[in-house]
Amino acid sequence: MRAMLVRELSDDIAALKLEEVPAPPSPGPGQVRIRLKACSINFPDILMVQGKYQLKPDLPFSPGMEGSGLITQLGPDVADLKVGDRVVAGLRTGGLAEEVNAAASACRIMPEGLSFAKAAAYPAAYLTAYVALVKRGNLQPGETLLVHGSSGGVGLAAVEVGKLIGATVIATSASDEKLKVVKQRGADHVINVTHGFREKVKELTGGKGADVIYDPVGGDIFDESVRCINWNGRLLVIGFTSGRIPSINANMPLIKGFSVVGVRAGEYGRRDPEAGKSNIETVDAWIAQGKVDPYICQTFELKDAVEAMRVLQNRQAIGKVVVLID
Repeated sequence: MRAMLVRELSDDIAALKLEEVPAPPSPGPGQVRIRLKACSINFPDILMVQGKYQLKPDLPFSPGMEGSGLITQLGPDVADLKVGDRVVAGLRTGGLAEEVNAAASACRIMPEGLSFAKAAAYPAAYLTAYVALVKRGNLQPGETLLVHGSSGGVGLAAVEVGKLIGATVIATSASDEKLKVVKQRGADHVINVTHGFREKVKELTGGKGADVIYDPVGGDIFDESVRCINWNGRLLVIGFTSGRIPSINANMPLIKGFSVVGVRAGEYGRRDPEAGKSNIETVDAWIAQGKVDPYICQTFELKDAVEAMRVLQNRQAIGKVVVLID
């Protein structure tokens, strides 16, 4: 089979190469084999290739943390799935390949009517948004949500989820062109952050600031967010796509009465499997009911997976980038 393989860690993601490799062995207990049809690209995939992510797979490995495809073989003790099922799979690694063995517990039937591309595009982004805004941020109808990095996959998902909950959504980006799409996807207000955003957020909230701030960017964006958060606000730490992990003086949340809340949607489910199952079921239901709809800006063939990753790396993506494997 064909797979994109990392044989050595490198800041240059061109180290990722398409190779012919043996197919996976027969799936073990509790596993299934999937003929992959699509794999979405996420920022952690880039970090794994560079050796900068908290998960460090043994070399060689194929990146790709979420995919969709058809089950072709069942391992022992798999009862809830069958050969031929169209599934969404949480993989952590292995998605940029034609076949993969995955835990049956990490697979679920694709929502009806969904393409393989969209099935691969929604799980991580919308689960992150749901866990962040509902479980960790306790966002309430009528509150103001500030979404940074709003044109990215997890950002655009947060815009949709925020509107679904009933919040007023302020969305930021450094690109007017990207903000046009974000506005079309439901944001009430958009701000180009090139020259800052604090004063505009204060203006839009009557001087109070945002109740919940969703920050996958970090760096200077986090620093300025501290200056425009409401009393009893929740500053949600999603990630650090800016490249700088910020720090905060403890007197700021003390004086302003806000909380800094870390969000790891996958870890949330691993530590509390029942809650994790419920979270996924909610997101799947929203997708099936058409309440949220993943936005895919570009698709690529497997041989062009490095180019797909560069779209994210160079901040060119709006929503999701997907590699079509077949």
